[in-house]
Amino acid sequence: MTTQQPDTEELLCQAEHGYPGAREGLLARHRDRLRKMVAWRLDRRLAARVDPSDVVQEVFLEASRKMDRYLRERPLPFFPWLRALAAEQLVALHRRHVRTQGRSVLREEPGILNLPDESAAELAVRLVTSSTSPTKRAIRQELCERVRKALGQLRDRDREVLVLRNLEQLSVADTAEVLGISTSAVKVRHMRALERLHALLVEKDEEDLP
Repeated sequence: MTTQQPDTEELLCQAEHGYPGAREGLLARHRDRLRKMVAWRLDRRLAARVDPSDVVQEVFLEASRKMDRYLRERPLPFFPWLRALAAEQLVALHRRHVRTQGRSVLREEPGILNLPDESAAELAVRLVTSSTSPTKRAIRQELCERVRKALGQLRDRDREVLVLRNLEQLSVADTAEVLGISTSAVKVRHMRALERLHALLVEKDEEDLP
């Protein structure tokens, strides 16, 4: 019989009361999830020099330094807070290693950073219904490529909500915290982003007609 692990809220309560290991348990609980977010967002020009696990470790060191204040104020739910620290770390890495002299990374890179091609391709896959037969797989592969190209034509705010919900797989509540909007606004924005993506695909189909 396995022992059920404490959830995030329980660990936060334990950390507030100084229970041994609670803070380490909080970070460990979200390590894999945060590493995936960093890997999705990490500029591929940094891939040879920066490992997502190293970025996560830096984020955890920063989180440990700021944990007392976080526990007092709780400005965000725990994972969106960790994710915000990771976003700051990614922007700092991009500033240090990638941006050209005299250009602002915040101006040239919408959102956190532009989504790498591999991550955009994975998002396209997740937006397309899976198929198993060889013929359907070929059709699906072609559709995924069309979706990937259409994603590049979306407005930043549309693409970002699709990334958060469909690639990072954040909950509606966590997405609302990241974007600074209400949960109802997240649902509307996500629905409209999907509609605009579909419209782009239909427009492309019509352009291809003889």
